[in-house]
Amino acid sequence: MEKRNKFKKILWIAVLALMVIFIGVYYYRYEFVFGDGTKAGTMNYFVHKGYMFKTYEGRLIQSGIRTPAQGAIQSNEFMFSVTDAHVADILNKNAGAFLELHYKEYLHTLPWRGVSVFVVDSVISIKPVSPVQP
Repeated sequence: MEKRNKFKKILWIAVLALMVIFIGVYYYRYEFVFGDGTKAGTMNYFVHKGYMFKTYEGRLIQSGIRTPAQGAIQSNEFMFSVTDAHVADILNKNAGAFLELHYKEYLHTLPWRGVSVFVVDSVISIKPVSPVQP
């Protein structure tokens, strides 16, 4: 009987240790904010899409990015997801405007958080783009 109680105690400690490790790995991979910052540009794409989890996805065209070598191609689009419906509504109403967005960068995506590791959490400023006169 003594061996059985000792085995149960060791089993419980092992299960608890595995749970703590699992929770730590999950937090680090999916909830830990790796970085945050601000991006500015003109939003040209914003959509609410998905099969099971409807997420808000957008693209911001950044101006002023130059390639280091002549003739090289460099992406000047910032692809992002939005989890807050209020922020999504603001972005949806300001398509085509020059926006400054604050974002958080995660290490991996979650289906209900969007397809991008960059998640916009607030709009810092909105400046309407005036059409260029010919």
